[in-house]
Amino acid sequence: MATITKSESPSVVRRMRTWAAVHAVDDLYQGLVPAAVPYFVLERGYSYAAAGGLTLAATLGSALPQPLIGLAVDRFRLPRLAAGGVLLAGAGFALAGPAGPYPLVIALLLLSGLGTAMFHPAAGKAARDAAGDSVTGMSVFAAGGTVGFFLAPVLAVPVLASWGLGGTVVFLPPAVLAAFVLVRNARRPERGRGAAAGGRDRWGPFATLTAITVVRSAVFSAVATFIGLYWIGHLDGSPALAGTALACFLGGGVAGTVAGGRLADRVGLVRTIQIGAALAVPMLAGLRLAPGPYAPLAFAVLAGLAVNVPFAVLVRLGQDYLPGRPGTAAGMTLGLGVSVGGLLTPLFGLAADAHGTPLVFTLLCLVPLAALTLGLLLPDNPEASM
Repeated sequence: MATITKSESPSVVRRMRTWAAVHAVDDLYQGLVPAAVPYFVLERGYSYAAAGGLTLAATLGSALPQPLIGLAVDRFRLPRLAAGGVLLAGAGFALAGPAGPYPLVIALLLLSGLGTAMFHPAAGKAARDAAGDSVTGMSVFAAGGTVGFFLAPVLAVPVLASWGLGGTVVFLPPAVLAAFVLVRNARRPERGRGAAAGGRDRWGPFATLTAITVVRSAVFSAVATFIGLYWIGHLDGSPALAGTALACFLGGGVAGTVAGGRLADRVGLVRTIQIGAALAVPMLAGLRLAPGPYAPLAFAVLAGLAVNVPFAVLVRLGQDYLPGRPGTAAGMTLGLGVSVGGLLTPLFGLAADAHGTPLVFTLLCLVPLAALTLGLLLPDNPEASM
């Protein structure tokens, strides 16, 4: 595993700022969906299962096209695909709020998810080219996505509380600006070192890694979707406090993503994945068991940190396992794996409808054990085969 020297790291971070910023904008729209869920429930009277269907729509739109888009990115030069993706992601969400009928809302969120599917493989490949062999650089890029998730409830709560669901239209301009930046940058030569394209693709370890990505995503998506409803329905918190809980969880995720990249430089990529999965269990248990509407906020931060420790590492290690297919690897780890994990959210919604949101968080305490078990199967050396 390559390490980053002190003199190299600031240059890498500077190169990755633009990619981190546009990743933040793109994933802002993914984060806005769970942030808006309580308002769809309160304003439109949706059931918990229907609320979970909103997340399902966004993740389905992202999941289904990912493999083909990843293959296309590796085969053809598509410099403006990321720009078109972030623009579609923003437009789909912005129009979903004012849309009245539930099927139309679902269709618009599907389009928003499709935009995400277009963005991640192209941006992930370009970001790896800019980062070279730097795990720190890829953690900056991945952290941009978690920053977007973090900003979603911070921005959504005042907007939706003041203007209702019709206020989602104010979130369109960031997508337009990000698309403009990406189109402009596509005309410039990349100044990064580029990632090595040589080596044998190792599909066995990559399949295991993708399964870990799905498990991590299932936990992340379920917590992000139901944490606000858990605060309101079980902990008797206000909608504003529910938004604070989601912001705490996502803010911890930002810290966890950056910490995971630095930890990987010290203890290795595979060990970092295992540590993150192991830490998630007690942190989620604390979130579930802490009493009152305020004490669990600390565990919301810690749970977000633990769940996101492996995030950037999964992206980087996936591209190490498929060195000849960086776009496909990024599409699977940043896109398909994350989206498929979100497909399980309606199942948690059914559990919440039947027995309440506390059952959801009880179940979530056990799910990271699957990621830990799978993590033990990964070879310590990315060059090893399974």
